[in-house]
Amino acid sequence: MGTMKFEVSHTLPKDEAKKRVEQLLQYWGTKYGVKSDWSGDGAKLNGKVMGINLDASFVITDKAIQGEGTDPGMLLRGQAKSYLQKKFGAVLDPSKSLADVKGTMD
Repeated sequence: MGTMKFEVSHTLPKDEAKKRVEQLLQYWGTKYGVKSDWSGDGAKLNGKVMGINLDASFVITDKAIQGEGTDPGMLLRGQAKSYLQKKFGAVLDPSKSLADVKGTMD
C-alpha cells in the first residue's frame, strides 16, 4: 500500500489547535480504539476508523496540520481524505469554543 498525504489549514494559535486535536484523538480512541502517541507537536496514530486501517502521523504547525498515512486504495481514498478534512476542520473551526468542539465529535 502507498502513502496518502493530507493537510488541513487552521487559523488558531498552535497550542489551541493541539488541544483540539487531542480531543479528536481521545474521541477516536474511545469510539474506535485508535491509539495515539504524541511527540512534541506531532503524533502517530494506529488503529481502524470506520473499518479502514489507519496508520498515520502528522505534525501541527502554526498554520496547518500536515500528515501522511496508509493509502486505503483508490476506492476509499476520497472518502478517507474527506473524513479527515471534515473531522480536523470541525475541531479547528475558530468560531467554536473547545467545549463546543467536544460536543460535536459525532
